[in-house]
Amino acid sequence: MRQTLISRREEADALRLAITRTARRLRQEAGGGLSPTVIAALASIERHKVVTPGELARIEGVQRPTVTRVVTKLAESGLIDRREDPEDRRSALLSVSEEGHRYLAAHRSRKSAWLANLIEEMPEEDAETLARAAEILSQALEGHRTAEIGLPDSTGAVAPGES
Repeated sequence: MRQTLISRREEADALRLAITRTARRLRQEAGGGLSPTVIAALASIERHKVVTPGELARIEGVQRPTVTRVVTKLAESGLIDRREDPEDRRSALLSVSEEGHRYLAAHRSRKSAWLANLIEEMPEEDAETLARAAEILSQALEGHRTAEIGLPDSTGAVAPGES
């Protein structure tokens, strides 16, 4: 059992490194001039259709001042529409503008083209393995929550009843 845990940890380390390096390269290949934080926020607004800044802060897991800066950048770039919330005039409703949809489509297209070229250079068997791995990882992520598996907190302790 111990050997299996160690080898699974080594496999997890290798997978994490490969995913991290791939994500970094995809960000570099996408270009566009916006920070990953700003692009992630734009994509979240698109996914949720209409959000308030407070909802966006919760979705992105950042503080309200950070979202305020991000929303300002997105609005100044013409990538989002911001209108008054009729239920709370102190807040705003955010949605992706037509320009924002075009930006995200181009951003995603550049990343997909780079990745397609990388895969095209691989042996067919490796490309098929990656396609299957993408399916497996996507399915695993569907219902998985970090808190449910009892990961150690910052002190290294695992929550009671979780291991």
